[in-house]
Amino acid sequence: MADQTLTPAYRHEPVMLEEVLSSLALKPGSTVCDCTLGGAGHSVRMAAEVGEEGLLIGIDQDDMALAAASQRLDREAPCVPHKLLKGNFGNLDELLCSAEVPGVDGFLFDLGVSSPQLDIPGRGFSYHEDAPLDMRMNPEDHTLTAAEVINTYTEADLTRVLRVYGEEKYASRIAREIVRRREKAPIATTGELVECVKAGIPAAARRHGGHPAKRSFQAIRIEVNHELDALESGLEAAIRWLNPGGRICVISYHSLEDRIVKRAFQEMSQGCTCPPELPVCVCGKVPVLKVITRKPLTASAAEVERNPRARSAKTRVAEKL
Repeated sequence: MADQTLTPAYRHEPVMLEEVLSSLALKPGSTVCDCTLGGAGHSVRMAAEVGEEGLLIGIDQDDMALAAASQRLDREAPCVPHKLLKGNFGNLDELLCSAEVPGVDGFLFDLGVSSPQLDIPGRGFSYHEDAPLDMRMNPEDHTLTAAEVINTYTEADLTRVLRVYGEEKYASRIAREIVRRREKAPIATTGELVECVKAGIPAAARRHGGHPAKRSFQAIRIEVNHELDALESGLEAAIRWLNPGGRICVISYHSLEDRIVKRAFQEMSQGCTCPPELPVCVCGKVPVLKVITRKPLTASAAEVERNPRARSAKTRVAEKL
């Protein structure tokens, strides 16, 4: 049986917690939805903000995360009502309908890989642990595994995934190495994939920039779980569910996610798009959001030193008009 013990990397604090709380500006009695519940690090503090008259909704794909978060909320925020829902925030409409809430005053999306299941070696997310290639966040709903991606995608498709989702400079070389090695035997473990990645990256380039497999593992994980599609769907739904004056806060960790969030906020904050020569508006487009953060918030140097996961975090905030 795969090891179900959390690695030490999971022992971390929530990223940009004070910035999140300040940005959401929750009040007693508010309804707030944590779309990436994980270990409930953000949720415990948000629960304290909304208080006994408020409601915390937490969403996660993993039963272990939901159970751990429930225990923590019962222990640290025992008087605050909460509803914990199993699912992917890409299905936010369905999940919030099941929660029977009329609207939401605050949404948090923390897109970092911080849920407990990601730190269990046997799930195949970590390049530090040798385990079967899986990477499914919710095995019940996803059939595609990392092993299938690595062993069945063409060299061109592997190159595309690594270059687009991982922004990997040596994508074509890594893809070529994967194809070469799998011709001899299927690539079955994370350790074998790490070796492929290392072989595809020049030795000089491996000496800096962190672990050489970080970008490749990110890319495969995004492909397996359709993460960017889910983000777009989740943002659209969250904006619909926001009450007037409610805010949405998104923490992203790489440029692909940040561009999606920035574009969504820009599009929803734009008013009339008619040509200036028209005397009256015929498009009928009105802004739905007000962007609060023209430039994304970033973690302080002190937080980065204390919590390395915050290094690449960018936080964007918008308010429903």
